[in-house]
Amino acid sequence: MPDEPRIILGEYRRALDERCRLSVPAELLTLLPGAPADCVLVKERQGCLSLWDAARWRDRLETRLRLIEQKVRAGMFAEDRLGQVQLLGRLLSTRHRDVILSGRGRLLIPEGFREFLGIEPGGDVLVVGAAVCIEIWRPEAWIHYVEQRMPKFQRLFERLSR
Repeated sequence: MPDEPRIILGEYRRALDERCRLSVPAELLTLLPGAPADCVLVKERQGCLSLWDAARWRDRLETRLRLIEQKVRAGMFAEDRLGQVQLLGRLLSTRHRDVILSGRGRLLIPEGFREFLGIEPGGDVLVVGAAVCIEIWRPEAWIHYVEQRMPKFQRLFERLSR
């Protein structure tokens, strides 16, 4: 029986090299089931990308897309909601990309993703374990995110661990 997924935790500072490659920490990479061969890079929020096991990402995405497609075929969306479906399609078209990490755990960050992240070649990033995936943050965006969320940490931890 395969190992159950483990919680991915940790925070590491890294720099992109001159070719926009990132060395993903081995400590995190070993916890991502499909890595290095089968991963998906995703635009999460401004200044943040996430790296997912491709099978897990596709399961989540396909389940939700099937529901939306069924509703569209059944005519369940009013005319004004079709614009929202189009918006979803546009965003999904650019949101994720299949990636393969090199044998040494290096990830080439594609141009559009690098622009979304807001990092130039040679720039620093923070690589963070986000329980179910690995996140790559522009340092300023990460600090802002943590400052906003940390006051609610204890309550969240207690609620999830009940």
